[in-house]
Amino acid sequence: MIKTIIIDDEPLACAMVAEFLGKHSDIEILAQCHNGFDGVKAIQELNPDLIFLDVQMPKLNGFEMLEVLDDTPAVIFTTAFDEYAMRAFDQNAADYLLKPFSQERFDHAIQKFKERIPQQLPSKETVEQFAIQYPLADRVAIKNGSKIHVLPYDEIFVVEADDDYVVVRTKQGAFAKKRTLSYFESSLPSERFVRVHRGYLVNVNHIDRLEQRTGQGYEVILSSGQSVPVSRTGMQILKPLLEK
Repeated sequence: MIKTIIIDDEPLACAMVAEFLGKHSDIEILAQCHNGFDGVKAIQELNPDLIFLDVQMPKLNGFEMLEVLDDTPAVIFTTAFDEYAMRAFDQNAADYLLKPFSQERFDHAIQKFKERIPQQLPSKETVEQFAIQYPLADRVAIKNGSKIHVLPYDEIFVVEADDDYVVVRTKQGAFAKKRTLSYFESSLPSERFVRVHRGYLVNVNHIDRLEQRTGQGYEVILSSGQSVPVSRTGMQILKPLLEK
């Protein structure tokens, strides 16, 4: 028996997938979830073989979900998202179903999944690159133990490198995420976040003032009170933004 979970913020969309699954007696629906938080919890507790996952959800979208999961089941995306964009996942997911889809198209996705067991899962790198190319929300999702924190861009003061991790410092506190600073530099909007130093990416909206350091060089003082060094290259990027 194949175990599955349906995750979609639209109850009617969940109901449609459940109805289509009614013709597949070898698939058991373990749960239906209407937001990403409940979806992550259900996956961790129930360990499904397959999930039907919407991409665009308000609290935690599909890609954010995949990023915070430690172990990812096979995925069939159910989405109204751009067809050409979703083709990026064609080799990294069981299938993608563009809403509205028919029973016939749904059955084809199920067959494709069964033929590819054991399934090639969406890699973290694929999820990252897709999130950079097609950003869905002005926020960062970070898993801290059993909790998932959604951090709006406006609340982020600075992102700083820390060995294999980065530390995202926000109004809610500091959170570590296993990513590179270059990843955040690519995914965060460049007009709001500037890499002022090889180890720091600052939110220009939280820069309180610019001060000259003892000797040569500058540092920015953030609204949180933290001081961050500014390299020569960082100064060249930062200066015109501060003059606006």
